[in-house]
Amino acid sequence: MNIPAPSGIPEAVTAAILVGDEILLVHRNPKLHAFAGYEAFAGGKVEAGDDAPCCLACARDSAQDSVIPPRRVNALVREIREELGFDLVALEQAGELTAFGEVGYALTPPIAPRRFSTWFYRLRLRHKPALTLNPPEHTAAGWATPAAWLARYAAGDLLLVPPTRFALQDLADNPETTQLSRMDAIGKPPTGGRFIEIQPLGGITILAVPSNTLPPAHHTNCFLIGDGTAEAPRLLVDPSPKDDATLAALIAQVEGRCDAVFITHHHPDHHERADALARRCNLPIWLSADTRTRIAIAHPHFFDGIPVRELADGETLTRWLGHPVHVLAVPGHDAGQLALLPDNRAWCLVGDLIQGIGTVVIAPPEGDMARYFKTLEHVIALAPRVIFPSHGMALGGTHYLEAALAHRRLREGQILALHRSGKSEDEILAVVYAGTPPPLLPYARVNIRSHLTKLDAEQRLG
Repeated sequence: MNIPAPSGIPEAVTAAILVGDEILLVHRNPKLHAFAGYEAFAGGKVEAGDDAPCCLACARDSAQDSVIPPRRVNALVREIREELGFDLVALEQAGELTAFGEVGYALTPPIAPRRFSTWFYRLRLRHKPALTLNPPEHTAAGWATPAAWLARYAAGDLLLVPPTRFALQDLADNPETTQLSRMDAIGKPPTGGRFIEIQPLGGITILAVPSNTLPPAHHTNCFLIGDGTAEAPRLLVDPSPKDDATLAALIAQVEGRCDAVFITHHHPDHHERADALARRCNLPIWLSADTRTRIAIAHPHFFDGIPVRELADGETLTRWLGHPVHVLAVPGHDAGQLALLPDNRAWCLVGDLIQGIGTVVIAPPEGDMARYFKTLEHVIALAPRVIFPSHGMALGGTHYLEAALAHRRLREGQILALHRSGKSEDEILAVVYAGTPPPLLPYARVNIRSHLTKLDAEQRLG
């Protein structure tokens, strides 16, 4: 595939390894910065040391030799050795590698915090090799047919990025395919003003809608959740288009696909223009009483002509793949913030409890650091298998909630020690948030004040 990589975006390679009718997927470590907790093919970035003569004879001899740069083949061999613990060159020499080819390309869309130009390779082996996993990268691996992996995804049992899902679909249709055709559109801007739609878990769609949010984020995730039956209305979560043109495009994309608007909390990047969308699509708005009050104070006519349902902790709103989905109160960032949690705890849509991009600001009067700590502890104890933040990608497991809580506790300890030593707020800011970009310092200052308010209420400042 003679596809030039966009400037400034790292090259990556990944291997769809087949033995018989089964294919290998690895479970990515939930602590990783990219695709944490996802099932994936083995692979990784192309590095400078990979720029050497091609190490696989079948790649040198193939008809694709002129369009497969040796650095990518070498990177694939190296990544397989590092991540899976077996030597592809040795297997080739032993006659175990029976097919090798470049079959697809995907460019990570602009909404992702980290982007890659990724080439996909199909490898066929005679026998399953012994695997030695690299724990910092992967915590498990397994073999199954492409159809079996897709069935688990459809049942909400595992996370897949779109290229992996599309590759599995193509390989389920034809294990010997030489072209993964379904992923052709990945990374390309949607046509007709449409927004990218991602389904990282069966039954959940995320629309990346540009919003007037805080940097470094540029979008607020707009979710479509619900089985679409009488007992399972389809919820459109946090539609907040940044301008009227974006609103019109969003309406065109979701009209007829949803039965109610669900607003997680009152901050504008979660409800801006949601009222106009609700009126145009004839939808009710569901939210907490606190969120309704705060929005109405700022926008007295927001709810005019719109049916409103005020929600409380524990209410059942819809069903996801047959599982009841309940309201979960998650105050701290915002007093009225609500999350969604199915009864099997397969996932939790947490709003701004955590950020996949950037950091959470705890700003008074609606923000409360003590309640934020307690909410993090509560959701961690519930142990949902997947976390859906309002900004950034889905996350496997609760590691990033645990990391956020540990980070806040560390920050609080630093702030307390500096305050007790007589440091001013400016001096605390300079020490605790050293290296923070200047545009973000006002938000850091707000968090310092919220920590001090919590410490004062706990009588720990003296």
